[in-house]
Amino acid sequence: MIRLFANPDHALQNARAELAEGLLKPVVERPERMVRILTALEAARFGPIETPADHGLDPILALCDPGYIDFLQRAWALWTAEGRGNDALPLNWVGRGMRRVRPRHIDGLLGYYSFDAGTPITATTWQAVYRSAQTALSAARAVSEGSRFAFAGCRPPGHHASGDTFGGYCFVNNAGLAAQALRDAGADRVAIVDVDYHHGNGTQTLFYDRGDVSFVSLHADPAWEYPYFLGYADETGAGAGDGTTLNLPLPFGTRWDRYAEALDRAGRAVAAFAPDGLVISLGTDPHEDDPISRFALTTEDFGRMGRVIGAWDRPTCVVMEGGYDLASLGANVAAFLGGLLDAAR
Repeated sequence: MIRLFANPDHALQNARAELAEGLLKPVVERPERMVRILTALEAARFGPIETPADHGLDPILALCDPGYIDFLQRAWALWTAEGRGNDALPLNWVGRGMRRVRPRHIDGLLGYYSFDAGTPITATTWQAVYRSAQTALSAARAVSEGSRFAFAGCRPPGHHASGDTFGGYCFVNNAGLAAQALRDAGADRVAIVDVDYHHGNGTQTLFYDRGDVSFVSLHADPAWEYPYFLGYADETGAGAGDGTTLNLPLPFGTRWDRYAEALDRAGRAVAAFAPDGLVISLGTDPHEDDPISRFALTTEDFGRMGRVIGAWDRPTCVVMEGGYDLASLGANVAAFLGGLLDAAR
């Protein structure tokens, strides 16, 4: 059995446009994504979809900078105080040779706390972000209380967000919250494995110097793909976390045979770390039809992936990240979760 969590407030993050390829385009990360996922899971009869509990703000503040969370809560009010009603997007960022000082004006704050122009803030973004975080926390609690598997239908996603930075459609790091919740519930060691097409730069940043949480990521080579500035193979952790980060960058066009080899390396790293709990950042954007990605996995491959990870035999919290082909999205998630259950039978 797998417990499923999702909150209808995910739909409150419904921005109009993102800046991509020099153009303002309709946002790819939109509410229909989660609708497709939940519809597929209900049709496959995985079980009832539970409404997440409200765990409050404290778990978020334990992982994130309080000033950053205050900014997320107040950003829309500051934006509209300037007479603006369109989505809030940043204008400029801290460049080399410039001081990283926290401005007071909303345009400066947007640039201070973000790293791209593709993650709009709207009137109800914070409410969606907060409920997404509670979804991850509820799934982690289910695992800590004895469930073998739990799925957090998080939207907006989170793996690009660090403790004080948003970007890549992400504002608060849901996988990080889940990992910390497992630690707080008694797990001595937790492993996070990120299978999203894009590197989880925010997750790596959060845990890079910690020895109690490992981070393993399979993703497109950042020399050629977003987020470009993190996710290289020579990044292996620092301080107490030395050796606990493993990046497995892969080339465009990667199919299952190449991906399976990297997943085997990930599994060996997880086994060596011997975690008490496992968090999976599940992105289905490695799918061959994904509109913003360049891997070539099939729906059947996501089932294979689930069976491999399920065979690692760890209490597992699956946190939803990316995946933007609406036609295959629900089937891909269902295939992955089905593979987990197959491995446990």
